[in-house]
Amino acid sequence: MLKLRRATKLYGAKVFTDEGEYFGDVEEILIKDNKVVGWKIKATKDSYLSKAIAGAKGVIVQHSMVRAVGDIIIISKVGIPSVEERREEVAPA
Repeated sequence: MLKLRRATKLYGAKVFTDEGEYFGDVEEILIKDNKVVGWKIKATKDSYLSKAIAGAKGVIVQHSMVRAVGDIIIISKVGIPSVEERREEVAPA
């Protein structure tokens, strides 16, 4: 059974990766032609996002990466830079 939910109820919802890591909070929902196309996720203190992309205020996640929407939102970790990759990029050569 398809369960409908108002988009406005999802503002501020917690976002987690499919590996269980807290990613950030929903700041905006991007809608085009009455379909959700993306999610603007705000980097919050101690979130995976703030660790993986230091200094970022947030990112836009394509809706195709969303795996589940309920009390929380679960996104696929595929395509998201890892914290280890970030450390390798900033490490001196």
